[in-house]
Amino acid sequence: MTFLEVTGISKLGEKEPVLKDIHFTQQEFQNIAIAGETGSGKSTLLKIIAGLIQPDAGQVFFLEDRVKGPAEKLVPGHPGIAYLSQQFELAEFLRVEQVLRYANTLTQEEANNLYELCHISHLLHRRTDQLSGGERQRIALARLLLTSPSLLLMDEPFSNLDTGHKNLLKTIIHDISEQLDITCLMVSHDPQDTLSWADQILVMKDGQLVQQGTSEEIYRQPVNTYVAGLFGKYNLLSSEQAKDFLGGSANGGNGKSLLLRPEDLVLEPEEKKGSSATVNKVTFFGSYYEVEATVENFPVVVRTGVRSLAQGDTVYLRPASSDLWYL
Repeated sequence: MTFLEVTGISKLGEKEPVLKDIHFTQQEFQNIAIAGETGSGKSTLLKIIAGLIQPDAGQVFFLEDRVKGPAEKLVPGHPGIAYLSQQFELAEFLRVEQVLRYANTLTQEEANNLYELCHISHLLHRRTDQLSGGERQRIALARLLLTSPSLLLMDEPFSNLDTGHKNLLKTIIHDISEQLDITCLMVSHDPQDTLSWADQILVMKDGQLVQQGTSEEIYRQPVNTYVAGLFGKYNLLSSEQAKDFLGGSANGGNGKSLLLRPEDLVLEPEEKKGSSATVNKVTFFGSYYEVEATVENFPVVVRTGVRSLAQGDTVYLRPASSDLWYL
């Protein structure tokens, strides 16, 4: 039985389509991330899956039960599906324990375990207007989980969080998936939030699904520069530039451009092992250096651990692997 099935979903905006014929399936316990630039239709799709927006065409099935939109039922939403919005609204001037008590469907022991899991036990006696943004979000998440959903939809859960709160929330999302047997579907614009977490990534542009695959497939084998750019920096060498850079080994491109991530290039100390390049700029990022260089009259970006490089140095570059990707 398919856990979640989205078939032919379309939605019209005021002037142009917001979503165009979206199809995909999700299996139970499979983590899926939806990525795309602002305005690509990600949040609208998530709300349609939650039953909060009525699609103009297509259907959503959850555990083989059709998800009805707000035009078809009095109270929007679908049993078993929880939607965590970017706003995570909480009633003002109530104690946290009051907010959670009104939503609770669990035993007190189960609820207490959930509060520990969400790292909010120490906040129960605090008022909602005394909370930080990260604390409010964890409480909003706990309130949803008190209803025992099977599918959790999260709309940009890491936006506007500092590093500490973001890392804590990542741990919580992992733990609730493992310990509560909840399947997650997340919208995010940050590649670092999705690549390490998702089993599958859906990439959207202008309301259409342009690529679907594993994190590694999306990162290493993007279908176009739009997808490539969503998940980090890249070097794109034309067919002629690739031939100059690689020599005879570039014949597999068949006239296409060669895509190389910064870490796909290796710095060599000896000329015979690579193409000559001039260092233009070196930037330190903590665990690595990013080197901007010019090779064969075109610019490239290289990621390296070499510490002794400076502007004007001559280095030698080669691909880290013979497994090359052409667009």
